[in-house]
Amino acid sequence: MNSDEVARMAADSDLQKAAHDVFLRSCEYKYSYNFSWMGRPIIQYPQDMVAMQEIIWAVQPDLIIETGIAHGGSLVYYASLLDLQGKDGLVLGIDIDIRAHNRVAIETHPMARRIQMIEGSAVDAVIVRKVAEVARRRKRVLVTLDSNHTHEHVLRELQLYSPFVTVGSYLVVFDTVVEDMPKSMFSDRPWGPGDSPKTAVHEFLKSSDRFEIDHGIERKLLFTVAPDGYLRCVKA
Repeated sequence: MNSDEVARMAADSDLQKAAHDVFLRSCEYKYSYNFSWMGRPIIQYPQDMVAMQEIIWAVQPDLIIETGIAHGGSLVYYASLLDLQGKDGLVLGIDIDIRAHNRVAIETHPMARRIQMIEGSAVDAVIVRKVAEVARRRKRVLVTLDSNHTHEHVLRELQLYSPFVTVGSYLVVFDTVVEDMPKSMFSDRPWGPGDSPKTAVHEFLKSSDRFEIDHGIERKLLFTVAPDGYLRCVKA
């Protein structure tokens, strides 16, 4: 990576505006729904998935916790990256509603041996205890949050799941970009500007000094659904 060029790109306000405009237009066509990984829809921007690959390779986690499963594409993606590392890595997915056809597809996938799923609300105390039981046996843990995107829910997830993240690893909050999008784009959703993952991140950081925003990641991506959402754990 050329740090000087990334800095120049980040300082180019015309380019940043153009990129954001393109991002908003792409959402009109459900751009993120166009991609899959090893046969499973991933529903993410490719740029963010490349960033996750870089993070996972650098951190070398032996456990990745993800809230929000959907079709399981990101579970499979993370599992395949752990598989390439050749270690005893596991991906743990939590979702309030794991559809039967998605469960079958994930459980019969070649990467299933590295995937475990828990059905239930990520903020339910019983579910968190189950996650803790898995996490306590792991040395290096990375967490991604991608379920309900309201401020209240994401803030609670941050409070409950941040303790699992180990020093040097990351807590990644997806769809913080909701805060930077027109309210009209969420007419059928309970979240939107002012009530989003990004507002939850900023609120969370007021009470935690264990994490800092890694702006370097979003600056080089140019297109990301997680501005201010790549949180690096800097303290035990």
